[in-house]
Amino acid sequence: MGQFTVTNAGLAPTQDQSILSTNYLQWNDAAGANFADFAQQYLPELYEQEVERFGNRTLSGFLRMVGAEMPMTSDQVIWSEQNRLHVGYDNVDKVDNAGGTVFTVQTPLGAAPNEVVVRINQSIVVFDPASGLTLKGLVTATANDATPAPGTFTFTAVCYTAATFAALGNSDLKVFVYGSDFAKGTEGMIGSVTPQVTQYSNRPIIIKDKYFVNGSDTAQIGWIEVATEDGTSGYLWYMKAESETRLRYEDYLEMAMVEGEKATAASGVTVNTATNNYGTGTEGLFASLNARGNVYSGFAGAAAPGAGALGDFDAILQQLDLQGAIEENMLFLDRATALDFDDMIAAQAGGGFAFSQSASYGFFW
Repeated sequence: MGQFTVTNAGLAPTQDQSILSTNYLQWNDAAGANFADFAQQYLPELYEQEVERFGNRTLSGFLRMVGAEMPMTSDQVIWSEQNRLHVGYDNVDKVDNAGGTVFTVQTPLGAAPNEVVVRINQSIVVFDPASGLTLKGLVTATANDATPAPGTFTFTAVCYTAATFAALGNSDLKVFVYGSDFAKGTEGMIGSVTPQVTQYSNRPIIIKDKYFVNGSDTAQIGWIEVATEDGTSGYLWYMKAESETRLRYEDYLEMAMVEGEKATAASGVTVNTATNNYGTGTEGLFASLNARGNVYSGFAGAAAPGAGALGDFDAILQQLDLQGAIEENMLFLDRATALDFDDMIAAQAGGGFAFSQSASYGFFW
């Protein structure tokens, strides 16, 4: 009887299905000496359930929850917003004279150049934020020309309780019209106030995405158990990638409405050319908040929770009070500031865990 000696790759087959060191095809043999390419056809052990490491990864639904959605079918949407009913101005300058104090006001948004809105015989409140002093007076004259400079108008007033308004600062004053004061037998009010509306516009953007699959991939049948972000669960074939593309598109739709920016004339975005057909951008939620909302930064809670933070919180509430319907305002906070709020309230309650403390505000525990 002759003997057969295996000389290739150091492997010897066996008569039965026994795994031995001499007949084992090593799948990780990079050199290919043990038929690595052949062994790769066998599938590895597969844990069929997908690990949800990041939890629910979607962002869609935020705008719907805050009621910031509206349908539109045009390339542009234009809307108008009412201005305040009563007349008031910020950043007013003044010069005290013997015959009265001359106040200089910037032309309000939407008003005609140098239009005088404060009228003779109207009573006003003048507040100096720097000193906290408030004085009241009566308007005695108005100017309806380009003096002292285009884009401003002036009026003269006398103080009810002092010779002039000299006790106030000369700049950054606040003026509010609260009524009128006429002598008996005088004529009616001269001039009228024409209500102005503020007009805004925005444009939609076109959002696109794509899912691509090779034809040969459709033949590789493989199921995986998933729990999707839209609340469904079960098994998906290779088209799981298509499902995630759809979810990612919905997130892009949401984030574009939140983070969107309009392209300005001086920007690097070339709009609608033959070579780079870019869009015009859109004004998102955060851009509109920065442009027309109240932005507060430097909250003291980060440095000393419960110490200087309450003063900052009071300043926020005072600004919200100025808007009228404070219960309809919303605070958008980054995570650090939200935690500062928690620390501030908790510090007032001795740590936030004493139920007997009257300063314990439940949601901040």
